[in-house]
Amino acid sequence: MDTNGTKTPVPSGYHSWRNLAPAEAARRILDGVAGLGPPLRRAAIAWLATERDLVAGFGRAWISDPQGPLSGVPYFLKDLFDAADAPTGAGSTFLSRIRPSRGDAAMVHRLRDAGAVFAGKTQLVEFASGLTGENPHFGDCPHPNFPDRLSGGSSSGSAAMVAAGVVPLAIGTDTGGSVRVPAAFCGLYGFRLTPGEPLIADAFPLSPTMDTAGWFNASATDMLSTWRALVEPGHPAATPARRLRGCYLRGAQLGAGMDQEIESACADAARALGAVSDPSATHALLESWKGSVDAYVTIGMTEAHHVHRGWLESHRSEYDPLIWERFRNAGDTSSDLIEEAHHRRHIVASGWAHYFADHDFLVLPAAPCPAPRKSDCTPALRRNILALSAPASLGGLPCLSLPVPLESGLTAGLQVVAPAANSPVFEAALAADM
Repeated sequence: MDTNGTKTPVPSGYHSWRNLAPAEAARRILDGVAGLGPPLRRAAIAWLATERDLVAGFGRAWISDPQGPLSGVPYFLKDLFDAADAPTGAGSTFLSRIRPSRGDAAMVHRLRDAGAVFAGKTQLVEFASGLTGENPHFGDCPHPNFPDRLSGGSSSGSAAMVAAGVVPLAIGTDTGGSVRVPAAFCGLYGFRLTPGEPLIADAFPLSPTMDTAGWFNASATDMLSTWRALVEPGHPAATPARRLRGCYLRGAQLGAGMDQEIESACADAARALGAVSDPSATHALLESWKGSVDAYVTIGMTEAHHVHRGWLESHRSEYDPLIWERFRNAGDTSSDLIEEAHHRRHIVASGWAHYFADHDFLVLPAAPCPAPRKSDCTPALRRNILALSAPASLGGLPCLSLPVPLESGLTAGLQVVAPAANSPVFEAALAADM
């Protein structure tokens, strides 16, 4: 992988917003939301700032620091993060009643410091426990360009608002693929940070061991700007003195039940990034990933049970029945099975560490299929997605999602995995994609 691309750069969406007066920018957002079809608007928007607040926000951004890295860039926030004056519902109908908002989350502070303007909050799969964008309370979130298909989740509303062009930036979270999957389905760039860092620490949790913050952009140029603004400051990525080394894993190698058009398109895109197929280099890595899906599910759902155990009976009728059953049943998991899952997580992490001792990045598909229809959203699809996403989740690793266009107009996605969020791999991959 290097930075000598030959593509014509895609214009920055950020640039167009920075040229607008505050009132013009506010009206553009409100008109964009109003122009959405009612099913998408209801399924994607949890809370919307008023025109007055938007105008004030854009005005403050220009006055305080017109040269800020995200100055004048509007964003939506996944409704797991608290924001002053806005309720936090986490895709449910009752959380905001029993858990008051705690003021601005660390993510909101960081974005404000960078000059970004808070536009509203987005819906999600209830309590972030899902990958396809389904929510019985507010409606399954449709793909903005293919309304008979779903946007993916759990960061469904965030992905949909960027894909629909309402805003150029939206914040999500990724525990088991909740940025990577909707980015692939909606043809977006996505970034997943790492567990335990400040930007996720005060969000409403699903699985604290694996929860991460992330975001979506529609262009590589905007993604690079956001990455430079949000990756922990003071730790710039070192410039490599050699060509970056990486391998590509086909989805079939992970038993992910891949759509063949996606398998082929992702392989071609991975080669363009300089990722090679090298069975000798990836054999031990693949061995370490055995049992990843079951380990991910055990850890994720038992931790979710711990978060929700005080509400599962008193609010049973208000949960999505499928989510309630997942969380409730996880309470019956034996201590031996939980211990084995964490042991498996350490094996996965060790496998990654061994691989990264000699390599800079790994590339693999982000999803096994294009954006699904409702009828496609089966337990088998969930497991196939997790076969691709769970290894990085268990390893606690950052991922860049790159869109891969398909002849049908639908999209696939690539995960670029590196050992640290400030790795030069990510800048090089985005430069190659511009």
